[in-house]
Amino acid sequence: MSPEQIERFFRLLAREFSHPATVILTGAAAGSLMGHVRPSLDIDFAIWAARDRDASWAAIEQAVERVGRLTGIRPHYAEDIDRWSSVILHDYRRRSRLYRRFGKLEVRVLDPAAWAIGKLSRFLPQDIRDLVAVLSQQRSSAAPLVSYWAKALRLSPRSQALTLFRDHVESFLRTHGADIWGRSFDAEQTIRRFRQQLAP
Repeated sequence: MSPEQIERFFRLLAREFSHPATVILTGAAAGSLMGHVRPSLDIDFAIWAARDRDASWAAIEQAVERVGRLTGIRPHYAEDIDRWSSVILHDYRRRSRLYRRFGKLEVRVLDPAAWAIGKLSRFLPQDIRDLVAVLSQQRSSAAPLVSYWAKALRLSPRSQALTLFRDHVESFLRTHGADIWGRSFDAEQTIRRFRQQLAP
């Protein structure tokens, strides 16, 4: 998914849905705009209209599906992408940055810490490569990342998925922390901080 493909998709969407709306990109498209371009024909995002919520959703669905057919890109979207994961995306709407405006459509990119939650939840080899590339490119500090992940875990409904997520975070820090933050990175100290912040 290249920035050019993303821009074309949302330029067409702004034409098809000409009312004020906001998009927050996640997944490979967000990764692309954060500096890690990889092949993908999917685009994942939250989208909501500024007003007339119920009437607008049907129009949004129609517009997004038309643009998907025009571009050959498979859209995955929801009004609230927090429902996509067992681990919540705490305060994700506020934790996003403006990318561009296309007419009345505002396109934002999910903050790296929140974006990483989906990757850490799945933890497939491609997800790990995406995490290393984006966190390195964004020069994201380890301390605020683990603080956010710990808070997201504390606030999430209890399930076995939370234990898996915790294990994935710790494995990621041990195995790839030095790739992102350099040889001086202390994985065990960072993990201790993460565990401390998990406490109620």
